[in-house]
Amino acid sequence: MLYTKTALAGAIIIDIQKIQDERGFFAYSFDAQEAASQGLNLNFVQAKISFNHIKGIVRGMHWQVAPSMETKLIRCTRGAIHDVIVDLRPGSSTYGKHIAVELSAENRRALFVPELFAHGYQTLMDSTEVTYQVNAVYAPACERGLRHDDPALGIRWPLPVSLISPKDQKWPAFTPDRS
Repeated sequence: MLYTKTALAGAIIIDIQKIQDERGFFAYSFDAQEAASQGLNLNFVQAKISFNHIKGIVRGMHWQVAPSMETKLIRCTRGAIHDVIVDLRPGSSTYGKHIAVELSAENRRALFVPELFAHGYQTLMDSTEVTYQVNAVYAPACERGLRHDDPALGIRWPLPVSLISPKDQKWPAFTPDRS
């Protein structure tokens, strides 16, 4: 697997390395020893699937606080997404900054999302499916979120938003002192 550091320390793009022959290819999508050698905490306790009917849907921007902070490994297994993370780690030199990565069934890329990063995505195709592997159990009392369209974050979604949940529409605006 190929691990590419991003502009946000701790957030890593993971690409597969294909072993190809006339049948197709074989590749590892996860290797605990290799991930540990890259400093990734991937002790998964839950795996989740999100299916989205139409392109333009936005989900996010979500994260969890203590005592149930989580890391995530995100992969798009059908269709394509514009995946966005925002650094919310207190004291981080990139606090409040974001990156975006296209994840698709075609590129088979994954994104490792560290603790205290808000995460969200927009579907780029109809019938898109996303998998999440997380290292902490979902805890509603620890869930936090930010508005996907907050001007202070400056996130540019590639498509008009076709649908967003009422819950995601109600998240507060970004303020530097939030936890």
